[in-house]
Amino acid sequence: MQLTSYTDYSLRTLLYVGSLPEEKRAQVKDIANAYHLSLNHLQKIVHDLGKKELLETVRGRNGGMKLAKSPEEINIGELIRMLEDLELVECFSKDGGCLISGSCRLQSVLYEAREAFLQVLDRYTLADLLQNKDDLYDLFKKGTSI
Repeated sequence: MQLTSYTDYSLRTLLYVGSLPEEKRAQVKDIANAYHLSLNHLQKIVHDLGKKELLETVRGRNGGMKLAKSPEEINIGELIRMLEDLELVECFSKDGGCLISGSCRLQSVLYEAREAFLQVLDRYTLADLLQNKDDLYDLFKKGTSI
């Protein structure tokens, strides 16, 4: 399976924001600079993560963003389900019209593989990915104006 760049950048954004000390707010431009991403694309991702209640954003001079939930409450498997289209092949969709759907065993094999992939991700939270948060913060400081 391959995650979309949208999901990849969403995960990286949460890692960035989650690595900051609690009193600091992240800036979209700093995240874009750190990862060498398009500012416009990242703004859409941040907006979407805010709508999904994963980021709390504040506009204005002292604005920025922080996590809207504790890292322990952000499950990676749930996040992937929110962000990705997990219909791996045509026959997974409700409108699938594959000629061999009635006899094909590929669907069940791919379904099993997808579920195994998600079961592994379900075992992790953002907190697990931030166990080295001080190291991450130091790396981000080198690449941005934090």
